[in-house]
Amino acid sequence: MIDTELDGSALTVRLSGDIDHFTAAGLRGEIDRIVRMNAVDTLTLDFSDVTFMDSSGIGLVMGRHKLMTELGGKCRVASPPAYILKVLKLSGIDKLCPIVSEGGVRL
Repeated sequence: MIDTELDGSALTVRLSGDIDHFTAAGLRGEIDRIVRMNAVDTLTLDFSDVTFMDSSGIGLVMGRHKLMTELGGKCRVASPPAYILKVLKLSGIDKLCPIVSEGGVRL
């Protein structure tokens, strides 16, 4: 499930629940549609309410990073729970997309 907030050309997508093989495809499609419809230049994926994530979550972030790069924008990840932060850093996502706390401090 997602909740979105558009502020000018900045889009925040609050993800919640599980991100797995079954949910990732729908999330990708919905996020991409909103980004393209609204000429978004900054996409923030807020993971604060994600309860589970497998490798599909890594793919979700990598794909949105690629989309935003193609559109001349940027992508970042916000507020991941500790175990998801660990998985993201082990995967190297933090080299592509900044991972920030709720206050915007880089993690």
